[in-house]
Amino acid sequence: MQFLQWLRLLGDSARIRTLRLLAREELSVAELQEILGMGQSRISMQLTPMRQAGLVDVRKSGQKSLYRFTPPPGAEALLAELLGRAAADIPETERDDEALALVLARRKDRLRAYFDELAGKFGRSYVPGRSWKALAETLLRLLPPLVIADLGAGEGTLALMLAQTAEWVIAVDSSPKMVEYGRGVAAGNGIANLEYRLGDMEALPIDDSSVDLAVLHQSLHHALHPERAVAEAHRILRLGGRIVILDLLKHDVEAVRSLYGDEWLGFSRAGLSSLLRGAGFEAIEIAVLDRAEESPRFESLMGIGTRAA
Repeated sequence: MQFLQWLRLLGDSARIRTLRLLAREELSVAELQEILGMGQSRISMQLTPMRQAGLVDVRKSGQKSLYRFTPPPGAEALLAELLGRAAADIPETERDDEALALVLARRKDRLRAYFDELAGKFGRSYVPGRSWKALAETLLRLLPPLVIADLGAGEGTLALMLAQTAEWVIAVDSSPKMVEYGRGVAAGNGIANLEYRLGDMEALPIDDSSVDLAVLHQSLHHALHPERAVAEAHRILRLGGRIVILDLLKHDVEAVRSLYGDEWLGFSRAGLSSLLRGAGFEAIEIAVLDRAEESPRFESLMGIGTRAA
């Protein structure tokens, strides 16, 4: 009788999608709403009969209720097979997996923010020997020699740092004065593996499949068409090459348009993930790395992707 009850429950695509997610991670109703794109009442209506059938359990975590898939002992393999076969016929499952990854990444962001607050003043005050620049340069020395493109390089602060360990760095900027300044600094410091090129992020003066790493550091929000800039980065990367985007999390400070020439008010996590996926990148990682203490408290957003080999 219980088996027939399971079959009736698994005859609904929304329940299949829900159980797939709960088999991978404990989730709250709010998180299920976000992933599945359904209202709270509908989610609750899906969960109630599955709890009654013994397929779903719930536990309290502070103020939240977290649901999980709990197959009865001895029925794990059978239910896993039923879920797998049913899910293969549901087109939304791939999108569900991507949305779940974003929800879990946001959890990590919240945890990271908590520990940032816990660190308090000690983590932000002067400590002898503590230097983020020194740490960054130390980590760069652990990288193998790479051909790197710094896209929207500006005066070339990052490009100069990358050139210390890279095989070759191509710094691209659309401002002739920025390129002229950067070339002068490189020549004045005897840096022979750093090349400045005048060009647009959306039409890069770089050959196809010629770069190991493409970096857009606080530059993508200046692109008129960010999707074209990301697609260009994909074009110039070798198979297995990676893109790193560091930008602002979406905000509403309109003043940056006139103050800094920003075309876009940052990007959402989902938006940046979509840009990378749309350009053909795989193994995508999205995370919020930092939040400024000063108002308006801009947050730094990171996106990483790999050009499939």
